[in-house]
Amino acid sequence: MAILLVPGFMADETLWDDMVPALARFGPVVHADLRHDTSVEAMARRVLETAPPTFQLVGFSMGGYVARAIARQAPDRVRALVLISTSTRGDTAALQKRKGAIGNAAPSIAFSGLSRTAVATSLHPKERDNEALIERIRAMGMRLGGEVFRRQSLLDRPGDLERSGEIRCPTLVVAAENDQLRSLADAQEMAAAIPGATLAVIADTGHMIPLEAPARLLDVIVPWLAAHA
Repeated sequence: MAILLVPGFMADETLWDDMVPALARFGPVVHADLRHDTSVEAMARRVLETAPPTFQLVGFSMGGYVARAIARQAPDRVRALVLISTSTRGDTAALQKRKGAIGNAAPSIAFSGLSRTAVATSLHPKERDNEALIERIRAMGMRLGGEVFRRQSLLDRPGDLERSGEIRCPTLVVAAENDQLRSLADAQEMAAAIPGATLAVIADTGHMIPLEAPARLLDVIVPWLAAHA
């Protein structure tokens, strides 16, 4: 058995650095690569090409969409699924408008990383002046670069609520109480739609739970993964 970690928008494998030592008890830790593809389904196919034969699967934010696609494409390989700070809902009109603006922008414009304001919005209010945390998030985006930013920004995230019944493995949905990007209602809707899913809510944290509250996130998912190993 292995554990496969799927990061979110403009996040790389360092998203999980504070959690990997504890997660390694479940087997080799494998990181999904979401840099290359232009659809959720294509991202899932690429991950499966190099993934271990069977694994426990953890997806964060955008990575939750990819993780659900993996679970649908290879149900016999996914032993358990953890979905963190994510949703089954499609793009909002505002997000579609933003994608249109990005799509119309000149590709030659230099990428200077995610803005401090955008990063701070994803955090709990108490962390919005945490410069070390903000720079850690911005550094992930800078490492990935402008081409990946453009590709992931234009990624179509179709709503997949109606396909929730296709997920047959044990599933844990984890939500942040103070998430400004994905609402608690999103998580409740997802947990209700996936057969047998469990919902856990972590208080006093924003969207970036793996970085804002890694210890408390581990307190939730490690016992659950152990019960489904």
